[in-house]
Amino acid sequence: MLEQFEHASILVLGSGTSVGVPMIGCRCKVCTSSDPRDSRLRPSVLLRLGDKRILIDTSPDFRYQALRYGIDRIDAILFTHSHADHILGLDDVRPFNFLQRRDIPIYTSEPSLEVIQRTFHYVFDNSPSESSRPRLRPIVFGDEPIEVEGVTIQPIRVNHGATGTAYGFRFGDCAYLTDHSDIPAESQEKLTGLDVLFLDALRHNPHPTHSTVEESLRTVEKLNPGRAFFTHISHDLLHAAVESRLPAKVRVAYDGLEIPIGWGDCA
Repeated sequence: MLEQFEHASILVLGSGTSVGVPMIGCRCKVCTSSDPRDSRLRPSVLLRLGDKRILIDTSPDFRYQALRYGIDRIDAILFTHSHADHILGLDDVRPFNFLQRRDIPIYTSEPSLEVIQRTFHYVFDNSPSESSRPRLRPIVFGDEPIEVEGVTIQPIRVNHGATGTAYGFRFGDCAYLTDHSDIPAESQEKLTGLDVLFLDALRHNPHPTHSTVEESLRTVEKLNPGRAFFTHISHDLLHAAVESRLPAKVRVAYDGLEIPIGWGDCA
């Protein structure tokens, strides 16, 4: 499926947790690190599929991410869930409406769409306005595959704490999962035969709504992807120190990392 594109890659726009790294007011060794890989914007990736650009989540840092990485087109947006660090940059898609002269489709679960519509009520208000606002076309997904810009994408339901739900996405032999404390068995069945797998790995100490480094390593061992990348990293983890102890096929993602994809077998 991804072989149809001459060039395809995943660009990491942000690999950090909800408060970002460095965290405001913190002077820990990670927040003061001179290693640029320890500076982490809020979590998001961009799928570059030929001339198509599919964004996963609009973090509060989206405007800076778009400028930093020269993003000049957004064809569609996928939302993993509706927490603030994943949706609050949505208003900053307006310039793409101006440039592209069309609405941008956003794909989201029904519960997440309700939160997005409530948070950005002015966007979905049809009354006349003298101010510009994002022009969006909401499309609700469930557990079945969806077609996005000619690409089949499989939503992957994951647990985000005891009562929360988020979604990851599989496209071809790649999958992006963030913000998960557990991956149900039926979702793990949709994650076999992967070349690239992104996983939440917040820190070493247990957390009620996120996977730890050790838990995600066990997931990698079980699912056995060709390559794994850990994301949604907190200021508890020093990039170089953590990566030095990981297996060869597992890496810590960092802002600006671009991963070529599309040469493996596709599901």
